[in-house]
Order: sequence, then structure tokens, then C-alpha cells
Amino acid sequence: MKAAIIRDYETDIEIDEVGEPDLQDDSVLISVHAASLNPIDYILQSGVMKDNIPLQFPHVMGFDVSGVITSVGSKVSGFKVGDAVFARANQDDAGAIAEIARLKADEMALKPENISHVEAASVPLAGLTAWQALITKGNLKRGEKVLIHAGSGGVGTLAIQIAKHIGAHVATTCSPRNADLVRSLGADVVIDYNTQAFEDELSDYDMVFDMLGGETLNRSFKVLKKGGRLVSIKGQDTDNLAEKHDVRFEWFFMEPDGEMLGQLATLIGNGTIRTVIDSTYGMAETAAAYGALKDGHAVGKIVVEVA
Repeated sequence: MKAAIIRDYETDIEIDEVGEPDLQDDSVLISVHAASLNPIDYILQSGVMKDNIPLQFPHVMGFDVSGVITSVGSKVSGFKVGDAVFARANQDDAGAIAEIARLKADEMALKPENISHVEAASVPLAGLTAWQALITKGNLKRGEKVLIHAGSGGVGTLAIQIAKHIGAHVATTCSPRNADLVRSLGADVVIDYNTQAFEDELSDYDMVFDMLGGETLNRSFKVLKKGGRLVSIKGQDTDNLAEKHDVRFEWFFMEPDGEMLGQLATLIGNGTIRTVIDSTYGMAETAAAYGALKDGHAVGKIVVEVA
């Protein structure tokens, strides 16, 4: 099968023939229609995490995928050949930008019928990250105030909508060109990070969802009320600021979860949540797609169409 691969760390992405993944009892094989890109893809490609998450080469790029089931393992129930599904694959099953991909049954969900495979592929990692940050880790409640950083990004666009679905008051940071977009997604307060210091504009917030780390993370403690929560996917509280501000801090990695993805699918299916696609590329243009992702200005998700 054709796939977008790297042959070693820090090597260029190639499109080449590789062997198809083997069907396992608890998994399915899908004919891939689309795959979306995430920063973790090129972070792993760089080799900076090879001691913690080593890759086997040739490594097929991509985790987020949408496609149609072609084979079903003997222990799989609830799915059948011909079902359209989407998922964020685990590390062992990574390989979304390929003609065939393998998915564990408990990590995937049926694709909402009202969206395309391109739109569905944009959801899993970003949607699960937002869901786990706001609900699982942050325990966000109706009526609470939450600051969501990078509101126009892949995670941010979904996080705003999830928070509004919960019934929270949402502030977000973005550039002026994306202000109308984040307002259309439900943001109540929009902070222009070029001209405004969010810690001067906001106070007594119940929660902050940080996706940027560094100084943004450190400054975010200032907007929280005592007892508030700061959840980050990008940085650690190295200065013990949580204790100084009397708030709770949590840093986490997203975990694939098919049941949770199914809940997101329901919200997408009934129109509560919509996807935001920055751009689409063909498989032959995968390297260029990752170049656009690294540029850091994507609005929503970048997707590779495979079929």
C-alpha cells in the first residue's frame, strides 16, 4: 500500500509502498479516506521524544483518521465491514496517512453521517484533548468561567464549543483576523494577544485551559480565583505557582477513547459542534501539509485526503 513515511528521525517525508498492517483480534482494518495532522506527529519525527516514545522505521505518519472498515477482528463487536468510522489511533497503530490503517475497536466511533471523512478526520485528537481537559481533568461546570488559549487552533475551536455546550462563560485568545470565527463558535470574550495582556483583562476565572506553555502558562495563574483549576497540555508548573495562587494544576497527555469519541460524534451529529478546516492536501503533498502545520498559523485543522 502507499503511505507517507519517514525512514529515520529528522528525515524527509516520502510517499512509498509499505506492507499493510496485520489484522488483530481486537482491531479492524479500514480503507483510509482522510487523515489530519497534529504537532505530535512532527515532534515524534524530530526524535526529541525517542527515549520515551521510540519509533519503528519505516514509520507511517499520522494518528487521526477517518475511513471505511474492510476487515473485522474475531473479538470485535458493534462494528461491521462497510461502517464509516473515525479515530485517534494509539502509538502502536499509528499510520493514518496510508491507504490502509488498523484501529482498535475501543478507540474508534462511527463517523457522524452529516459530515465528510475530511471533517471527521479533523476531530479525534483535538476533540478528545479538549474534552479530557475541560471535562475529565477540569470538571468544568455550567455557569463557570473558563479561559481557553489559542481559540482558533485545532484544539481551541472544539474546546470553545464544548465549553459552551456545558454552559460555561468562555474567554479566548487569538489574533484579530480570527476574532469573528471564535465568536461564531461561542466565545463570549475575545482577547487580542498582540495588543492585550489577558491577565490584565480577566480575573476570578474558575478554569484555564493552556495549550501554549512557557510564559503564557505562568501568566495564566493570575486570572484564576482561589481554588480554580489550570489544565495544560504543553507545560509544567516548575515554579510552584499553583501553590502560590492556591489553585490546582494538572498537566496531561490525551488518551484515545472510543466511547468519548462517540459522545463527540453525537454532538457533531446534532449540530452542537462543527468542525473547522484550515486546508486540505493530497497524499503526495503530505510534506507540504506538515510544513504548513509547523508554520503555526493554521485556523482549525489541516487534513490530508487519501482516497
